[in-house]
Amino acid sequence: MPGDAPSNRKPSDPKAVLRHLRPDADGRLPIAQAALAAALLDPVTVKAADHPDEALSHLDALAADAAALLEEDEDDVEAVAAALNHAILDKSGYAGDSESYEDIQNANLFRVIERRRGLPVTLGIIYMHVGRALGYRVDGLAFPGHFLIRLDTPGGRAILDPFFGGIQRDAAALRDLLKTVRGQDAELDPADYEPVPDMDVLNRVQNNIKLRLVQADKKQEAATVCETMLMYNPRDAVLWREAGLLHADASNMRAALAALTNYVDIVPESSERRQIVALMRELRLKLN
Repeated sequence: MPGDAPSNRKPSDPKAVLRHLRPDADGRLPIAQAALAAALLDPVTVKAADHPDEALSHLDALAADAAALLEEDEDDVEAVAAALNHAILDKSGYAGDSESYEDIQNANLFRVIERRRGLPVTLGIIYMHVGRALGYRVDGLAFPGHFLIRLDTPGGRAILDPFFGGIQRDAAALRDLLKTVRGQDAELDPADYEPVPDMDVLNRVQNNIKLRLVQADKKQEAATVCETMLMYNPRDAVLWREAGLLHADASNMRAALAALTNYVDIVPESSERRQIVALMRELRLKLN
């Protein structure tokens, strides 16, 4: 198969994995390994039986099933897409969870593997891992509101929708999909189907979890998700600010002050920074 797939170290410490994530020159990560490491730190749906090596072995078995349908050095994009769909959807039974879309389990890769149901982005990560294990370039796209992947082979390129049966989305289908997300006046822009770095894909998964926790008024758990993201984005001032505000809402003042201190240490002088400094003074008074 063409190309080189990223290595998949099997970690014992998910925090160490996330803190040492380093994208390659193309912005690629061992995306499934990273998503599983983050999933192990999920404050709601993690289980004692969750093991990255077993989950990765399952994903590698999907790649073996797809490879069995392809000739060596297969160039045809249609054949590769069909092999991915057969191994992931037909043989293993994965599908988009349209019935309980908002279920937080859909954003945890362990639960997706266990239930064979997931969000567009978590199913997309499975496609990315399997396709790359076969040696092809597979990227997440910047399409708004609905995660898609792009499969590149020496013989062509296809945009696939893992949530809706792995169907291919041509320009007309992308335009129709965009109108369902942004309204009937929306027009397709080339930026909508540009590839994004894997770090953005990982962030998208975590943001799905965080949003559901905030909606459920689980502020402390949402702050924990921010802290997971900060393990691989330690200079992200917006995340530090969000973590601090969530901790404050959950009455965890010391953690709020620690997070907001990191925020003010990163950002330049501004009215927003001054507001946070004032809030920090209020939080310190509550500790006395």
